[in-house]
Amino acid sequence: MSADVIELHPAAARPQTAIERDSRPLLRLLTCGSVDDGKSTLIGRLLHDTGSLTEDQLAALPALSARHGTRGDELDYALLLDGLSAEREQGITIDVAYRYFGTAARAFIVADSPGHAEYTRNMVTAATHCELAVLLVDARAGLSQQTCRHACIAALLGIRQLVLAVNKMDRVGFEHAVFARIQRQFEGFAASLGFSDVQAIPLCAIDGDNLVQASVRMPWYRGPTLLQHLESVPTGAPTERAAVLPVGWVCRPDAEFRGHAGLLQGGALERGQDVTVLPSGQRSRVRGLWLGERSLQRAEAGQSVLVQLEDEIDASRGDVLVAEGAGVECSDQFEADIVWLSEQPMLPGRPYRIQLGSAHAQATLAQPKFRLNVETLERLAARTLQVNEIGRANLALDRALPFAPYTELPELGGGILIDPLTQQTVGAVMLRHALRRAGNLHWQALDIDRAARALQKGQRPAVLWLTGLSGAGKSTLANAIERRLHALGRHSMLLDGDNVRHGLNRDLGFTDADRVENIRRVAEVAKLMTEAGLICLISFISPFRSERGFARGLFGAGEFFEVFVDAPLNIAEGRDPKGLYAKARRGELDNFTGISSPYEPPETPDLHLRTDQTDPETLAEQVIAHLRAAGVLQPEA
Repeated sequence: MSADVIELHPAAARPQTAIERDSRPLLRLLTCGSVDDGKSTLIGRLLHDTGSLTEDQLAALPALSARHGTRGDELDYALLLDGLSAEREQGITIDVAYRYFGTAARAFIVADSPGHAEYTRNMVTAATHCELAVLLVDARAGLSQQTCRHACIAALLGIRQLVLAVNKMDRVGFEHAVFARIQRQFEGFAASLGFSDVQAIPLCAIDGDNLVQASVRMPWYRGPTLLQHLESVPTGAPTERAAVLPVGWVCRPDAEFRGHAGLLQGGALERGQDVTVLPSGQRSRVRGLWLGERSLQRAEAGQSVLVQLEDEIDASRGDVLVAEGAGVECSDQFEADIVWLSEQPMLPGRPYRIQLGSAHAQATLAQPKFRLNVETLERLAARTLQVNEIGRANLALDRALPFAPYTELPELGGGILIDPLTQQTVGAVMLRHALRRAGNLHWQALDIDRAARALQKGQRPAVLWLTGLSGAGKSTLANAIERRLHALGRHSMLLDGDNVRHGLNRDLGFTDADRVENIRRVAEVAKLMTEAGLICLISFISPFRSERGFARGLFGAGEFFEVFVDAPLNIAEGRDPKGLYAKARRGELDNFTGISSPYEPPETPDLHLRTDQTDPETLAEQVIAHLRAAGVLQPEA
């Protein structure tokens, strides 16, 4: 898996730390906000003033401050968290830094997230398992776009308690009016996001004002210090619910034992308890429970356990064991909130891989219903989402997965979208609900199936997908191939890119998003053609490997043949039968493949045909020979 793939719930994959096993109440909190607002400094000073630093850390801080600090001869507490050399050199936070500390009243896990927009994915990672967010604001600058974006993301990820930490009050002369103005501006914004508890605190983190001790320089503030507030807020203990166990690993040490391991969510699970395996719906009973090597009668939520069932059920990674009343459903269509994290825009219709808990599937996004203006919370019309934008869209999976709404069970409602070609995480997904139509659609059984239709025609259905630059000779070659098929008495249908755009796809332009939708539609039409038993020829530029891969995935083995119709750009441009290259060169035609829009040639096509070296009739005969060798033109036994 690529290093760029993030997990939405990293806490679910690691063993408990000593502080998590502590008997004191535990609060997981996040520091977020715009760059240079003082997040690392705040946490470093908080660790220092609560006596949470080791002797080695205290001893090393002066040397670090002298070498990398930004405060002259004074200690730079931010360096306690900026662990990467790049962070220390640039004076910024890149990765998420986790710190553990405690007081007599409570234990804390604090995540320091980066403020730069390009590291928003790290902020999403940090926020997913936090109960409270400390949102920093520079008193001089007030609310920024990144401040508002982080507040929106925190709200989407289920954080309901927030501290508005107005930092660097020393830079504005500790003026009450500055603090009051920022507090007033944020109140309405926070209410719209659904935060249930917002505490505004004026700070000078570098000097420790209102962190652990009340500030003598801001006598007008009568509220709690940051530490006092963190010690007193409710810990947000999860609502008791039925047990849910996403299967992360199947244990088969020998033929006599099968166990299912995972992090138990929701409520407790006991030996003898009835459970259902989703999505299969098979039922069984818990025979045994283990925590490590220790046998249990009862397992509690938050424990990583191994469950043995009484029946030999084929449950694997991605399946979920649920007790009655767990509120977990299965669906393949959802409405979801999305935070887009890739520099490449979201392309509706393009297949992505979704990781939902321990399960994965192929996901296709519809055009966004809206994108959110993070400063005004206005819902804006959108055809796509750009990097760091937040929006809402429907998505369809290629198979049903167990899920619960993110607000009810984040472990089964929060996922990530991964580009299948680059393996990079491109989006974070929070499922809202299943689409009602998903439960109303069922496959209709037909008396005459594709095999019967193909047998009647004496051929195997197949798709010949001709891809290449404009002017490479796709249409000419496709015509020649279909003439050969017709002469052989075969039943075919040719779908040409220009012809289809006159009807089915006349509403689409030539942006990347429209090209993706163009190919998605024609691929689905080709699938229907093969259901009719036809040999379907597709003559489309189809510039992106991802969409051609999606098309191939709709068909079974030996049914899809990718034909790369290849000609050098100068040859294709020289033919220019429609005058399109000339317009593109003059800047009169945007998004033209090969000039202002990329073409991704096939890496392993089934046939690679050079139209600048061989005439179309000879190439057509090569294609027919290939179909014969593949058994497409032979009657089924």
